[in-house]
Formats: sequence, structure tokens, C-alpha cells
Amino acid sequence: MTWYQTLTLLELLFGGLFFGLYVAYLLRVRRVALFFGQRPHIVWFKFVLRHLYVLLILIAMLGPSFGAMKKEIRTIGKDLYIAVDLSQSMNATDVQPSRLEKAKREIQRLIEHFNSDRIGLMIFSDEAFIQSPLTYDQNALQLYTHTLSTGLLPHSGTDYGPVLQLTLDKLRQNDGPETAEQKARVLVLLSDGEDFGDDVEALAAQLREQNIRVYTLGIGTAEGGRIPVGKGYKQDSENRTVTTYLNPEPLLQLAELTGGQYFEVSDQVSEVSRLISAINNIEGELRESKTIDVTANKYIYPLALALFLIVLDVLITVKLIRI
Repeated sequence: MTWYQTLTLLELLFGGLFFGLYVAYLLRVRRVALFFGQRPHIVWFKFVLRHLYVLLILIAMLGPSFGAMKKEIRTIGKDLYIAVDLSQSMNATDVQPSRLEKAKREIQRLIEHFNSDRIGLMIFSDEAFIQSPLTYDQNALQLYTHTLSTGLLPHSGTDYGPVLQLTLDKLRQNDGPETAEQKARVLVLLSDGEDFGDDVEALAAQLREQNIRVYTLGIGTAEGGRIPVGKGYKQDSENRTVTTYLNPEPLLQLAELTGGQYFEVSDQVSEVSRLISAINNIEGELRESKTIDVTANKYIYPLALALFLIVLDVLITVKLIRI
């Protein structure tokens, strides 16, 4: 037998108080009975009865648990990688305070919402790297997100090929051969859409074959913005200020090729809530299913018996002193 609660000072205090007051009552009855020359032995019946139902009430409060029963425990979730474009164009300020800072805030929203799923973090430009492997550790993910900067990678263009290949490699590593078709696996790719790679379609086809959906999130505006560099702005080879624009076509194509969806974030609109709803609609995989033995709180039995004895105490009257 196990107990849901343990005895505390409060229960001991009330139990001692009840016992002390009742003993005082018995001593008073005894003095009165002796005064009239009688012996009130029947008083011990009430003494035992009342202490018995008080003890039963105390046992009910402690929650006795016995008798094993079987219960199935299931854990359901998704494997979700978030890939962040850290090319220099993500420093553009057409989305305030910058495209990257806005992306970091939206990533934090995603992490907070999918707290029951395993989440990993990737960074990429023309190369891709794992910033955080798949984990349930929300604090670590938030810390990694906070430290994201375009300075983490060389200043170069954007290529979706390496990050898609890395996603394939990492999610395959977490699969057994018999469950690869069943897992719920998602890549959320955040970028301004400036892709200079040429092998995206072939990799997208492989992702779809592996049942890995890519949801793309475009950060930026059609009006575009300048890219801060030092105290000025980035210039081209002819010393003209470079303006970078949101290019949704590559992101939209990638999402469609893998069965995902495309969403946008700008100063005027944020479709991250729609992104969250779309990912929520994906049925999670059954990560673990096991049967365990559990015990049930059987407080009702001592409590019912105590109530019966209370009613018995009220109905039975005894004469302690006969005059």
C-alpha cells in the first residue's frame, strides 16, 4: 500500500487536541458518576467508536492506494528543424529593426509554441551548419536563437542546397528503416529568398520522398532595403548602394515541391500564426508507447465507513448516570 499524502504537523496537532479534549470529557464524566456512586463503563463504547471514525477520516485524508491497474502512456510529437539564413542581406532594415532580428523573434515564438516537440536549429548562407541538435531543452534553444548573427558565417551569397542536404542527413540519422515513412518531420526555412543555388529541385524531391515537409518563411519587403556595413551601406563594384528585395518565388517553389507552405513576415504583416497552425495540423508520430502499473486512491472506503460510524454514533444513545 502507498499513500498520496503524508502526516504533517497539522494532522498530528488536531489528532492530539481531539484525544486530549476527549480524555478531559471522560474524567469529568467519571467524577460525576463517582459522586452518585455509579460506574459508567458504557462510556468506553462511545470512546472507541468516536476514535475509530476519526482515525478512518484521517486515513481517508492521507489517500491510501492499493490494487494495481494497467495504464497505457503515449508520447506524441514531431521533429522540427528551424533553418535561418545568415547571409549579409539579412541585416537589411526594410523590416525593423532588421530582417534577422525580426526572424529571431519569430523563431522564439515557434520554440515556445512547440514545447512538446523536438526542435533543432540550423544556420546557413552558401554553407550550412547545426547550431543546436534536436532537443526538448527550451532554454538552450532560446539562448542559441538570441546569439544568431550574420557574423557567424562568411559574408557570401545564399544557397539553399547545403541546408536541404543537411536536413536530409540529420533527419535520416534519427530514423530507423522501419519508421522512416511514419515520422512527422518538418523543416522551417527563414530567408529573404535570394537563392543562388541550382540543385534545389533535386533535393526537394528527395525531401518529399522522405516525407519531410519544408515550410518557408520569407522575411523582407518588395520595396527592399539597404544593407548596413560598418558606418555605411554595402556597395557594388561600381560604388552604387546595394538594395536587397524579398524574393518569394524560390521559397514558394521549395514549399510546393515538398508539400509545405509559404508564409511572409514584414513590417505590416506576420503570418507566423498561420505557420504554427499549419504545422499543428500535421499528425505527430507516436514516439513511445508503454504500459505501466498504477495504483488508485481508495480514500472512499475509509471515508464511507467513517460516515457510517458517525451516523451510528448519533443514533445510539447511552445513559451514563441513572438517577
